[in-house]
Amino acid sequence: MAVEGDTVVWVGQDGPGRALHPDAEVIDLGGAFVAPAFVDAHVHATATGLHLAGIDLSTVRDAAGLLAAVRAAAVPGEVLIAHGWDESTWDTPRLPSRAELDEAAGGVAVYLSRVDVHSALVSSALVDLAPDARDADGWSPDGPLSRAAHHAVRAAVRAAVTPAQRRRAQEAFLDLAAARGIAAVHECAGPDISGEQDLRALLDLAGPDRPEIVGYWGEAGGIETATRLGARGLAGDLFVDGALGSHTAALSAPYADTGGSGALYLNADAIAEHVTTCTEAGLQAGFHVIGDAATAAVVRGFELAEQRVGRRALAGAGHRLEHLEMVDAEQAAKLAGWGVTASMQPQFDAAWGGPDGMYAQRLGAERAAGLNPFAMLAAAGVLLAFGSDCPVTPPEPWAGVRAAVRHRTDGSGLSARAAFTAHTRAGHRAAGVTDGITGTLVPGAPAHYAIWEAAELVAPESDSRVQRWSTDPRSGVPSLPPLDEGAPLPRCLRTVRAGRVLYDEFTRAA
Repeated sequence: MAVEGDTVVWVGQDGPGRALHPDAEVIDLGGAFVAPAFVDAHVHATATGLHLAGIDLSTVRDAAGLLAAVRAAAVPGEVLIAHGWDESTWDTPRLPSRAELDEAAGGVAVYLSRVDVHSALVSSALVDLAPDARDADGWSPDGPLSRAAHHAVRAAVRAAVTPAQRRRAQEAFLDLAAARGIAAVHECAGPDISGEQDLRALLDLAGPDRPEIVGYWGEAGGIETATRLGARGLAGDLFVDGALGSHTAALSAPYADTGGSGALYLNADAIAEHVTTCTEAGLQAGFHVIGDAATAAVVRGFELAEQRVGRRALAGAGHRLEHLEMVDAEQAAKLAGWGVTASMQPQFDAAWGGPDGMYAQRLGAERAAGLNPFAMLAAAGVLLAFGSDCPVTPPEPWAGVRAAVRHRTDGSGLSARAAFTAHTRAGHRAAGVTDGITGTLVPGAPAHYAIWEAAELVAPESDSRVQRWSTDPRSGVPSLPPLDEGAPLPRCLRTVRAGRVLYDEFTRAA
C-alpha cells in the first residue's frame, strides 16, 4: 500500500509498488497487519478520562467493597468522582445507604455513577451542592438518584470539575483512543450529560495529530447552540428514555424484577418536531432510545415528520438513533426506509446479555433474548455504526467486533466482515461522509489505518495448530480468525489518521 500525504494512492503486489514509488520510505510490517482504523460512534470523552484517573468500581462485588473503595479514595476538599458499579453482578445486591456512604466519605462530596450512567449513589455533601435534587423526579432519600434528580447532581459535579482537570481528562481519553486504533470518535454531548463548556473545550483540542472529533449536541430546539458549538447535529444523547439497568428505559410492559415501566421523556409529537426542525435546517437529528416504548414513540415521531417534510428529505438527512436495543422487524423496516442509522454498542450484549445477564433480570429471559438484534437490523437495510458509549464499556473496538460476532442470542450476531465494517467505514458514513471509500484502504481513500500485532491463536479444537491474523488491504477488511471468547485480541502498534501518526509503538516493536 502506498500513501502520499493524506491519501492512499496505490494498493497491490510489492514489485509493481516499489517500481511505481522507487523513492518511498518502505515499512516492512514484519508479521504485523494493517487495517482501516476504527471509529467509535458513541463516546463521552471527559467522563471516560475522569474514569481513567479515578477509582474503578466495576470490580466491586458488594456494598462493603464499594464503601472501602470510597474510604480509600476520598480526599478532603475535592469531589470524588467514580464510575462503574453494577449491583446485578454483585454477590449480594444490597446497596449502601446514604448514611453509610457519608461515613465512608468523611464529609467529602461523592458521585458514584452506575455502569449505565443513568443513576448514581451520592453523598449528602454532594446533595448540598444541588439542593434542587431533593424536589426533582427520581429523588431518593437513601438510594440511588435517577431521572431529573440525577441530572441535578451531575450538573453540580460538572461545576466542580476545573478547566485543568477537564483538559487532562479529555487529553487522556484521546490518547487512549489513538492507542486503541481509533482515528475518529463521535462525542455525544448535551445539556443534561456534559454541557456546552465541556463540548467546546473538547472540540478546541481537535487537531491533525489526534483522532477526529465529531461533536453532537443532544438538545431539542438547540439549533443555535449546535451551530455556535460547531456540532455535526442535534443528535447523540437527546433522551427519549433512560437505561434498563437503572429501570428508567421506557417499556410497554413492566419490568420483571421491580414492576414499573420506566421513564418516557419525549413523546411522539416532540420527536416529530425535532426531526422536522433538523431536517429543514440540514442537520442530523438523533435520540437516545433503549426501551420498546421509547422505540415506538420514535417510530411514530418519524411517521409524523414524514407527513411534514416527505420521505425523500427525511431519508437524505442521515438521522441516527443511539442504542436502539429493543426494536422489532416492522420498526426496523420503517427506519431503513427513512435512512436512519442505528448507532449501537455490541459490548452491551457481551456484558449484560444471555439467559442469566442483567437484561434477563430486568426483562425476563424471553424479552431479553430479543435485545440488540444486529442481524435483523442489517437484513432490513439499517446502517449499523458501532461504538462503546465509554465509560459504560471500554473503547476497545476489537472487543466490540467480537461481541457483535458472538452475540449471546443465536441468530442475532453478524459476520466478522459486517461487524468490522460497522466499526470502521459505517462510522464515517454515520457522521455524514458519503464518498463510499472513507474507512477502507483503496486508492483515493483517506489514509486512516492502524498496524496491529499479529496475535497467535490456538485453533478451536486445541490441536496445537496456530492461526495468524492476516489481511489483504485491497479487501478493506482483515481476514479474521475465529473470535473466541477469552482469546487475545490484536494489539495496536500504530494508528494513522490522514497520513499523520497519532500513536506509535511500531518502531520499538519491530
